[in-house]
Amino acid sequence: MNRRSFLTQTSAWAAAAALPKLSFATNALSPEPAPTAAAGQVTFPKDFLWGSATASYQVEGAWNIDGRGPSVWDTFSHALGNVKGAWTGDIACDEYNRFPEDIAIMKKMNLRSYRYSIAWPRIQPTGTGAVNEKGIDYYKRLTDAVLAAGMRPLVTLYHWDLPQPLEDKGGWPNRDTAARFADYTEIVLKALGDRIQTWAIFNEPWVFTYLGYADGRHAPGKKEFDLFLKASHTVNLAQGDAFRAIKAIAPKSKVGSAFSMSPATPLTSSPEDAAAAKRFDAFNNVWFLETALRGHYPEAFVNGVPLETMGFQSGDDKRMTAPLDYIGVNYYFRRLVAAPTTPIPTKPSYAAMGFELSDGKDGPLTEIGWEVYPRGIYDIVQRVSKDYKLPIEITENGCSYGDYPDASGRVADVRRIHYYREHLRELARAIQDGADVRGYHAWSILDNFEWSEGYTQRFGLVFVDFPTQRRYMKDSGKWYARVAATNAIEATTTTT
Repeated sequence: MNRRSFLTQTSAWAAAAALPKLSFATNALSPEPAPTAAAGQVTFPKDFLWGSATASYQVEGAWNIDGRGPSVWDTFSHALGNVKGAWTGDIACDEYNRFPEDIAIMKKMNLRSYRYSIAWPRIQPTGTGAVNEKGIDYYKRLTDAVLAAGMRPLVTLYHWDLPQPLEDKGGWPNRDTAARFADYTEIVLKALGDRIQTWAIFNEPWVFTYLGYADGRHAPGKKEFDLFLKASHTVNLAQGDAFRAIKAIAPKSKVGSAFSMSPATPLTSSPEDAAAAKRFDAFNNVWFLETALRGHYPEAFVNGVPLETMGFQSGDDKRMTAPLDYIGVNYYFRRLVAAPTTPIPTKPSYAAMGFELSDGKDGPLTEIGWEVYPRGIYDIVQRVSKDYKLPIEITENGCSYGDYPDASGRVADVRRIHYYREHLRELARAIQDGADVRGYHAWSILDNFEWSEGYTQRFGLVFVDFPTQRRYMKDSGKWYARVAATNAIEATTTTT
């Protein structure tokens, strides 16, 4: 997922006006009647939780309403050149005002879990100090609506919207940000811990630290590898601090994080490529998980983990340890990994990890350019299950296809149905082979702001006409509603 921007004054309403408007006689929001599970179907465990996911900046809008302060993504997206189409998240899906409508849609779809995130700047506009009570009230109302719809709230404390004033003080590379995050966590738990029992501390910490501080494609747009190293260490400290803060206030809460994971396939059968794939796995998949569960960094660098550059201090191993209750897995694609063809530098850098990446080409590509590789969800779930022996939640999985409503309001997104069906078959196989997977969250319930891709990529089960904010349930949403109702999928491919 990615980034970009817009002029602050013209903002997202003007941007939305540039999108093509849709007008139909029906909004096609009602799923079809759900059949019961039939013979020959692949079934899931009895209490399996079918859900969907969103993130605050991607759906809420209301970026400067009711006391919310600016985030790094507000700043980044309002700077021209950072996001395709000069789009921002100023309005996005207008979820701040429309959440009752969207929760009603999820209820119609028979979903039992909703993963959403809390915007730190809506709780603490400057990242420190006084609490914005209007922000607290919003999340209380949202959570109460989720519970009233019979869904479990799985709430992410941080999905990339760092308060801009904290970035001005150094952001995640600044060790002090870990302490500020613990303070914020305590505020949220005291306000919402009576309603929410399942928490994800971070969403994809590798993505927001690497793409934000080393690669520059995401907010805050920095391009220094040393900043990534410092940021990743601060985030690991923050993960441990936040875990303890949650357990101190709500000891029965289930606490994890949602990690972006890509199975690493060696490009050839050579020992060198196998070793390179192992280093990639250490860096991409478990850099923030191994630290939490085992208190040390995995060996991602050929010449050793650069602890001094990262700012590692005595006692940090204990501080970043967090005995998570579950592991959240976000899976989208695999990577092919080869040993480097150039000398490995000794100075800490991306090249110092000693691997070269390429994308898989066996399957078709989604519209964002990611290979459709269902086997990958089996592979990564098995790897995590066997190595860490904890319950797993699929916290994100989905695909981008630009299917639009026809004249009747129907969105016939056949490719998305095929994507989900094949991935769920592989997930069922992983469960059958011993993985303790408790739930699955489709990304996303709604088409939304896709970071640097703006509104050019549509991942939703529900189509959003951004200029009018009307919702149209896609055929994939109706299909997913049947899956959630029957707790089963077809055993063999059928025509939809």
